[in-house]
Amino acid sequence: MKYVDEFRDGALARRIAAQLEAEADPARSYSFMEFCGGHTHAISRYGVTDLLPPNVRMVHGPGCPVCVLPIGRIDMALALALEHKAIVCTYGDTMRVPASGQLSLMKAKARGADIRMVYSAADALKVAEQHPQREVVFFAIGFETTTPPTALVLREADRRGLKNFSVLCCHVLTPAAITHILESPEVKQYGTVPLDGFVGPAHVSIIIGTAAYEPFAQAYRKPVVIAGFEPLDVMQAVLMLVRQVNEGRAEVENEFVRAVDRTGNRIAQQLMDECFELRPSFEWRGLGEVPLSALRIRPAYAHLDAEVRFGLDYRAAPDNKACECGAILRGVKKPTDCRIFGTVCTPENPVGACMVSSEGACAAHYTYGRFKDIAIRAA
Repeated sequence: MKYVDEFRDGALARRIAAQLEAEADPARSYSFMEFCGGHTHAISRYGVTDLLPPNVRMVHGPGCPVCVLPIGRIDMALALALEHKAIVCTYGDTMRVPASGQLSLMKAKARGADIRMVYSAADALKVAEQHPQREVVFFAIGFETTTPPTALVLREADRRGLKNFSVLCCHVLTPAAITHILESPEVKQYGTVPLDGFVGPAHVSIIIGTAAYEPFAQAYRKPVVIAGFEPLDVMQAVLMLVRQVNEGRAEVENEFVRAVDRTGNRIAQQLMDECFELRPSFEWRGLGEVPLSALRIRPAYAHLDAEVRFGLDYRAAPDNKACECGAILRGVKKPTDCRIFGTVCTPENPVGACMVSSEGACAAHYTYGRFKDIAIRAA
C-alpha cells in the first residue's frame, strides 16, 4: 500500500477484525498498552476499539509528551518569563498545560509575560537573533522525536556565539518509561493494570530503531510491535501481539516497515549523544520519579543550559486534586472515570494535562468518544 486512504480501508479493517476474532482465545483476556499518544488519537478517531474482540483491551499509556510534563517543569518556564523577564519560546500545546497557582504559559502571556509559540526550535534561535538585548529561552519538550532538532539549535547557537540564547531541556526517553511502568514499586503503589504487550511508538522508533526495545522484551517477557499511526497499522499490530501472546513469544516486531528499521537514524542519535547526557532521575506526571528517563545538556554546552544560566532548581508540585490524569496515564482509569471530565475539564479549559493535547487520552475521548458514551447510557 502506498496511499493514506489504503490504510483507512473499511473492508480491510473488517478483514483484520475477523482475523482477530478468530485468533483471540475466548478463554483469556488480552491487555495491550499503546504507549504513543498518536496511537491513542488514532484509536479514538477511527473507532478501532469497536472492531476489536471484547476480550482484547487497549490501555492508554503515558506517550503524550505534553501529558507527562510535570507541573514543576512548567513552573520553571514561568519563572523564566515572570521573574527573569526572558522571552520564552515553546511549542503550542505546552502553553496550555496547567501549572501552579491556576497559571499556564498562555495565562501568563495574557498577563504580560513575553511567551511565544514557535513551530520549531530553529524559530526560537531566530527570536534570539532578532532580540540581542533580551534573554531568549527555548522550552524544549518531547520524546526522542523532537530531541535532535533541539541538539541542532544548541550546536548552531554555540557556532554563532549567541550569548542571549539558552535551552530549558525537558526531553524524555521512551524505553525507560515503559520499563518503569512494569517494575517500579512506586508505580505499583499508585496502581497499574496487568499488561500483555505494547504497541510501540512510530516516530520515536524512526529515531532509535527497533533494537532499543529488544532488551526490554527479553527481560520482561513482553512483546512489542512497532506500529504506524493509521487505523490499519494499529489493528495489524494488535493482531501481531495476539499471535505472540498465543504462541508464548516475547519479541520486538516491526509493523511500520515503511519508515522504521532496526538501527534507527544514526545521524540523529550521534547528534543527541553529542549534546545531551542522561539525567539520574526525572519526574513524570502520573509515574513519579523515573530513573535515567530524561536528558540534560552536556557540560560542553552548559553555557546554553537555562538551568545553569539562571540557577533554576526543580520543585515538584501536586496536581489538581480533582484530576485523574495520573491514573489515566498508568491505564488504571479511563477518562470517563474522572468526575470533572467533560464538565469542568474540557479542551477549552483543561484542568489536567491529558485534556490539553489532541494526543492526550482525555482530549481524544472528548473529541471522538463522548457521544458514544451518551448513546450507551441511553440504551
